Amino acid sequence: MPPVPVHQPGDDYFRLAMAASGIGMAIVDMDRRWVEVNPAFERMFGYSAEELVGRAAADFTHPDDVERSRQALDDLVAGRIEFIDAPKRYLHRDGRTLWAHANVAVVRDAAGAPLQLLVQVRDISAEREAEAVLRANVDARADAADASERQLQMFADSVAHDLRAPLRSIESFSGLLAKRAGEQLDETGRDYLERIRNAASRMSSLLAALADLSHATRTELKPGPVDLSLLADWVLAELQEAEPERTVRMQVQPGLVAHGDERLLKLLLGQLLHNAWKFTRGRGEATIEVGGDSDARGSRLYVRDNGSGFDMRYAHKLFQPFQRLHGPDEGGGHGLGLAVAQRIAERHRGYLRAESEPDVGSTFHLDLPAVDGSSTRTESTATDTVP
Repeated sequence: MPPVPVHQPGDDYFRLAMAASGIGMAIVDMDRRWVEVNPAFERMFGYSAEELVGRAAADFTHPDDVERSRQALDDLVAGRIEFIDAPKRYLHRDGRTLWAHANVAVVRDAAGAPLQLLVQVRDISAEREAEAVLRANVDARADAADASERQLQMFADSVAHDLRAPLRSIESFSGLLAKRAGEQLDETGRDYLERIRNAASRMSSLLAALADLSHATRTELKPGPVDLSLLADWVLAELQEAEPERTVRMQVQPGLVAHGDERLLKLLLGQLLHNAWKFTRGRGEATIEVGGDSDARGSRLYVRDNGSGFDMRYAHKLFQPFQRLHGPDEGGGHGLGLAVAQRIAERHRGYLRAESEPDVGSTFHLDLPAVDGSSTRTESTATDTVP
């Protein structure tokens, strides 16, 4: 609503317009008492003009809004603001809360001294009730969706758990069979047995990756300062321990820090570094480098390798679950690792991207925003600047 036009309250034309208006209108003196109200105002509040005139406007203001209203009027009279135009809660005669959009301007004399306040109010209670119903419906649907997702996830976790036991049996007994009877099998039989063992191993790896994806998506974030250099050293040490026969030149820039969930960021780095470790296999001088910088804008990290790389024409598939740019014989896995990494980056309001060239190597860039107070600041209510 635009600001109330300034008229002298004694003007007859103004009073005629005020009486004919379908919007609640009132005049308030500098002691902040009702001087005059129009019929629409009476209907809106449920009081007659005789019951309102002379009483303090604050008597009809919702108790939670009285102090904010007083401060807003002080600012208006002092000239710190030009007018007031915002929702506000009043008290109806029947005791219910009345939501109204209040528009207030101050009438001043030729010297600029305040004389009276002109108030317009429009009942928006129905709009507020409709918004509350809509929010309740949205919340109910969100709660139902969350419950459904939790049930689905519990089912998926249960299935994954139940699958691990028979897979372990397949891997164990096929390994025993290969050890005890492998020499008795012909070449075709040994090939079949090896295929069984490889398939069971891939399925186990896939179930583990699905568990990582679930963890990255559902786990509660516990943000804090994180030493990314320490996490990178940790992950690389684990990779080297798993394959001590490999010689890889590893370089981690010290002092890389960020703000986030340490467990998830370690998982993210684990996916990126495992990717680099995997695709540098076979290189005569394999190199993996971790570096970056941080400032007031946030933290930037890169993981670079001189591995097999990939064609950037297919980069749009890189972070999609189950999409692989390399076959199993080229080191391609289950296609979930980078999807897990991207999900963690997104949950930190960050961004993950890649640059690569076939047979030259790949570089993955992780950008994490700086910490701000937006998530902890409470939103101001609409009544912060109303009378």
